[in-house]
Formats: sequence, structure tokens, C-alpha cells
Amino acid sequence: MDQQLHVVTGAFGYSGKYIAKQLQDEGHRVRTLTNSVNRSNPFGGQVEAHPFNFDNPNRLVESLRGATVLYNTYWVRFNYKRDFQHSAAVENTKKLFDAAKRAGVERVVHVSITNPSEDSPLEYFSGKAKLENALIESGLSFAILRPTVIFGDEDVLINKNATQSC
Repeated sequence: MDQQLHVVTGAFGYSGKYIAKQLQDEGHRVRTLTNSVNRSNPFGGQVEAHPFNFDNPNRLVESLRGATVLYNTYWVRFNYKRDFQHSAAVENTKKLFDAAKRAGVERVVHVSITNPSEDSPLEYFSGKAKLENALIESGLSFAILRPTVIFGDEDVLINKNATQSC
């Protein structure tokens, strides 16, 4: 039986790591696209790491070729420096969706946020809404997840705030 290839953006990070682990537990092959290819691989090398290659669309397509599903957790938590801006994350994610389509990815599971709106004065929320619309218009089969918050042992939002309140 051939193992299906699933691609998870950010599998060496917080939420992507748990998605990748679940996929491996189900017997799938997992590849990650990451800005941190040199980061320690928590999967002992069992998850193949490729850079995002947003500046090289053909290489981005090749890193997605053969994948059944793309799980997209890529985003920028807050604007930081020139390359880590919400506006850049929107453009990069649109490139990712286009590459997925060109590579023949069968389905995209996209992690968004609760209540995204292009009319929001908050760039985080308007950017997420723009991406949902881009995915809907892409012609790809998709699912959009809209969590209110994601937290656990390693999260930085809830745990940091909880420890500062004590």
C-alpha cells in the first residue's frame, strides 16, 4: 500500500507539529515547508523539510508535487521587520495556493481565525479574510478551520499571559 504524502507548513513549529504527528500516526508520509529548515527536526528526520521558496514559484511547486493534502498553518503573528509583515504573509500564502494548484494537490486545509473580515481595521483579521477568499476563488478543494484560540503546553499566548498574571 502506498503511503499518501501530506505537506504541513511549519511542522517544526507549534500547531504544525501536532498536525504532522497525527498524520504520521495514521501512516502518512509527511513533508514540511518551513522558514526554519535548519531547526532541530522533532521527528528525527522522518519529516522531510523544504524551504518555502516563495521567491521561486517553480521550486515551490516541486516541493508540493505528489501531495494529496496541504495543511497550511503559515502566518505572521505580528508585523516584524520587512519580511514578516501581514501583507507579505498574504502575498506568500497566495503564492502557496497557486503552487498547490499547479502541483496537483487534491485538497488544502487552511488554518484561519474566527471572524475574519476584509473590513476589519486589524490587518491580522483582514489578511486572513483575504486568504479565505483567495482560497475559495482558487478552484482548489479546501477546508477552512477557524479556531478561536489554539493552546496547549507549548503555546506562547495563553501560557505567557497566565504566568504573567500570577
